[in-house]
Formats: sequence, C-alpha cells, structure tokens
Amino acid sequence: MRSIPARGLAVAVLLVISRQVDGGELIGEVIDSVTRQPIPARVYVEDAAGKAWFVASGAGSGSAIAYQEQWVPMAGSVERHTTISADGFRAELRPGSYTIRIERGKEYLPLTAEVTVGDQPQRQTFPLVRWIDMVGRGWYSGETHVHRRLSELPNVMRAEQLNVAFPVTFWTIAADQPPDLKPSSLRSQGPSPFGPREDVGSMPLRLDDECLIFPRNTEYEIFSVNGRPHTLGAMFLLNHRSVFSQTAPPVAGIARQARDEGALIDLDKHSWPWSMMLVAVAGVDLFELSNNSVWRTQFGFGQVNQPLPPWAEFESAGPQTLTEWGWLNYGFEVYYALLNCGFRLAPTAGTASGVHPVPLGYSRVYVKTGAPLDPDRWLRGLRDGNSFVTTGPMLMVQVDGQDAGRDLVFDAKAKPTVEVEIESVSASPVAAIEILVNGEVVRTLNPRPERTAEGAWSCKATESITIDETSWLAVRSIEPQPDGRRRFAHTAPWHLRLGDQPIRPRAEQVEYFIALMEAEVQRNRGVLSPEGLAEFEQALEVYRRLLPR
Repeated sequence: MRSIPARGLAVAVLLVISRQVDGGELIGEVIDSVTRQPIPARVYVEDAAGKAWFVASGAGSGSAIAYQEQWVPMAGSVERHTTISADGFRAELRPGSYTIRIERGKEYLPLTAEVTVGDQPQRQTFPLVRWIDMVGRGWYSGETHVHRRLSELPNVMRAEQLNVAFPVTFWTIAADQPPDLKPSSLRSQGPSPFGPREDVGSMPLRLDDECLIFPRNTEYEIFSVNGRPHTLGAMFLLNHRSVFSQTAPPVAGIARQARDEGALIDLDKHSWPWSMMLVAVAGVDLFELSNNSVWRTQFGFGQVNQPLPPWAEFESAGPQTLTEWGWLNYGFEVYYALLNCGFRLAPTAGTASGVHPVPLGYSRVYVKTGAPLDPDRWLRGLRDGNSFVTTGPMLMVQVDGQDAGRDLVFDAKAKPTVEVEIESVSASPVAAIEILVNGEVVRTLNPRPERTAEGAWSCKATESITIDETSWLAVRSIEPQPDGRRRFAHTAPWHLRLGDQPIRPRAEQVEYFIALMEAEVQRNRGVLSPEGLAEFEQALEVYRRLLPR
C-alpha cells in the first residue's frame, strides 16, 4: 500500500469567486463543537438574491475546491459548493446579507448562519456538532461510483468524511473503444492527472489512518455500437490489477479477468438495458441501492425508459415519471426480485460526483470492519454484505447475534424464529423501520426515538421473526425531511437457509426478467456482434430455467 501524506497530492486551489470586489472579507473557521479543533467541510455561500459564491482557503498551505455541476434538463438541479481543508476559508464579498451553510458528510449536523458583510474584514467561527462517530463503532464509509479527479480526493474525502473511494480512472462510452484515461464528452473535469495509463497503480493509496483510495477502477458505459447511438448501460470493475484492453460487449471475458484479479463488479443502475444480462452472465457482486440519480439538490431522473415491475406500485410525478422515492423503490424492488432468484448481490452506493450535481459521498455504504481501517478487510466486508447503505440515517442490525451478509443455516424441517436487534440513529427522527423477508414487509416498527446527548435521535428494538422457508431478511429505515423528501438506510441481507432448500423465486418476478431479456434480444439483433447478442440469449435462458422453481 502506498502512503500519501496530507499534502502529498497537488490539490488545486480554485479561487473562483474570491476576487477583489468593493466590500469586505469574510474569514471563517470551521471547528468541531466538542474538540474545538479545525475540521474540513463543505461550504455554501448564497447572497440575498440567491446567487452562489465560492470561497478560498483560509491559508496559503490549505486547499479549497469549487464544485459546480448542473443537470441541464432541470434548471433547479444545480450543485455549487466549495470543499475546504481544515484551514478555514475566506471570501471577498460585496456588502450585504449572506446565508452560510456548512456540512460535513453524514455524521455532522448541518449548520446554517446568516451573516451581514460590511466594508471591513470580519471573522466568524462555525462549530459543527457531530451526532454520531461511526469509526468509533468500527464502521467505515465508502462509495463506488466516483468521477472526481485523483488530485482532488485528499481534499474532498476529508471534507465529506468519506473513508474509502473508488475513482473511475479508465472509462469508455463506446462499444468499439477500450477504456482509457482520455476525457470523454461526459467527463467535464478532464483526465486523471497521473499521465500515461501505466502510471495509475493498482495499490491502495492511504491518505491517513481513516482515508483510503483504490485508484484502479474501470467503467464500461456503452452509448454507441459501431459508431451509431445504441444505449446498453454501465458497469464498474473495482480494484483490478491490470489495464483492461477489451471492448464490450461481450462482457463474460472481461468479468472472468476481473474475478481472476480479485476485482469486484458493480452493476451501477438497475434500469440500464443490459443490467439484468450482466447479473445473469457477468457474475455481478454489487447492486447500487442508492445510485447517481439521488442528489442533494432537486431530483432530476424521473423519466422511466424501462418497464416497471408489475407487482409493485411506485410514487409517480406524472405518466412514466417517478418521484425520487418512486425511483428508489423501483431499485429496491428489482434488487429484492434478484435476491429472490438466488443471486448473491451485496448493496452499495455511488454518486458520480464529478459529472452529476451531487457532493461526494452523498449516498454511501458503511462497512463494519473494526479498527483500524484495513483495505482487504473493507473490500471483503463490502463483497460479503457486512454493510448498510444510507442517504442519511445510521442503521446497525444483528440477526441472532450475526452481522449482515451472514448465512444462518437451520434444520430442513424447522420453522425457526430469529431475533432481530435493531439500533437506529439519525439526525432527525425516522418515521418507520421495516423488516423485510424475501422483499415483503413483515413487520413495521413505528419508533419513538429519544434524543441523544449529541442531538441525534436514537431508538432500539428487538423483534422476533419466524421463517417458513429458505429466505433472506433485511431491514430498512425511512427518515422524512421537511421538504417532503425521504432519506433512508438499508442493510444488506442475511441469508436464512433451511437445510438444502433453495430460495423460491416469485413467478411474476421471473416473468418480468424474461420479458426484459426477450425485448433486449430483439432490440440488439442486427446491432451487436453474434458474441454480444449470445450473452443476452444466455441470460434469457438463465431466467427461463428459474421459472419452474
């Protein structure tokens, strides 16, 4: 493992808006409310007219990275902020009133302050309250879909309190081009700064005791075949050793090489045309329960281009248009159906920060490893599902004393009752905690959370759940927000096996996957190579063979 000191990578200091103006200077220091020590953070500055301003670092040796991304179809889906090192910030502002909002990842309460700037410099301290310490509990956060430049990550990961990141260093958006470091039309931030392909090493980069970067990751995101527009979708190869020179599709050979190198395969989104083929053919390891459509700003991905699962209802905003919660439930239901089919997929999260209007780590996965942060143990925990995904709440659960991702085996004729021990902690009260068995909510808890000394809301519960057949079990929590949106946490599944009995898929779910693959076989006929088309036909047969079960 390579170790990189705090300032070992050249981090750009972007003085985008801290130019000379006729006004005063605001000098801010962000500190932890308990330790009183300076901390990195994400800073928003907005004037009375709603205009966003960026800030500079408070010290010449510090760093500040301005971030501005907009989802073009929606004028309101804009993310403008600056991530700063622990050196504070400064901004030259015209006289007037400003709203300062400061956030740091998930474990600190956001702080909002109204500041009036005159014509003289003024100093202000902004104390952030930490409502939970997950590292202290042995949990380390990460996300698996990162488009930030490697040189930015030391600044941004610390500001977001993100422990593990997998930046996409190799990328292709065409079926006839292998992944490389060149900027694509989707990569506005430019190529990796490491230069030639061979210079992007495969060893983890340790920024400090609580931050790791796995620098060699590849995204196949296919939007064209033989030079003509034809969308297939995206998948990630995480933490591989060699540089992949293959084009896709076909994908089976790429997946074999990735597995041989110990890499993980991440599905990206459930709604891509080729996603269900990848699950059946490529041996996908990870499913993004919260993906790059979930942002801090206005939701912008409501349009649905694939048939929705017919066994569930989804919150909609109009014809073929989902709300954010409808979109999330769409992903949940597809994930549950795949688990019911026997596919062992662990949950993960990714934002595509770098090309989407969202902070790094806004959605993240927490993996329980215990201290210290060890790269192999964290990767193993991610793959095995010793984890939960969150956009806000923290959800620590054990089933019969075992962490998520474990197999619990019982006698074939038993109808075991398992004890589900739940601890939920959140910045605002959760409205519901749900226990799921094979995708069905079998128990809904209406919690009465209590206020913690740190200002969070905590509730604990133990529930007994009886299992009638080989099943999987998971827990999710829902945290309503003042604007009507919902944040959630969702554990990985426990697999409860009765003897050698396999899990039974639901016929309507298998038929849904069959219909998706039949449509894709027809859509791709005459477009893909015979080898590429054969993988869709192979996936179709995999799902057809599940139907008798």
